[in-house]
Amino acid sequence: MDIKKDDLEDVRVKELISEHLNNMTEHSPPESIHALDVAKLKTNDITFWSIWENGELLGCGALKELDETHGEIKSMRTAAVHRRKGAGKRMLQHILAEASKRGYSRVSLETGAMEAFTPARKLYENFGFRYCAPFAQYTEDPYSMFMTKEIMNKARAGQYEENYE
Repeated sequence: MDIKKDDLEDVRVKELISEHLNNMTEHSPPESIHALDVAKLKTNDITFWSIWENGELLGCGALKELDETHGEIKSMRTAAVHRRKGAGKRMLQHILAEASKRGYSRVSLETGAMEAFTPARKLYENFGFRYCAPFAQYTEDPYSMFMTKEIMNKARAGQYEENYE
């Protein structure tokens, strides 16, 4: 699996983001959808990556800088036809390693509270994320769950590289 920083111009990437947004509308009312469209993923405070294997798009993920010590995971998505192949795990490892390199001490995320989001929550739990109160611009919402993880960053620990497997 190859992960690359992505400019969101490939039609396959745009289709995956559309799939992600459409799926969110199936499970959440409009005011509770925090997924970003392509234009909002292209802002300077967000880095977006795609994950590929043999020329096929497996998934994507992004990291938004909230401040110099806190990042937010956005747009984690595995294409429906490529689920259960490890792409989500690999992307999460990549994002956490990047957050560490940037000197973040914490990474947080918002995900859905409904049953459809259970696999995502289990993935984050397996990586040490814990449930928390809303952060940044978020407010309490019965359709949202918030998670956070303290991370060891390279700025604090030299060249420390946590193994996320």
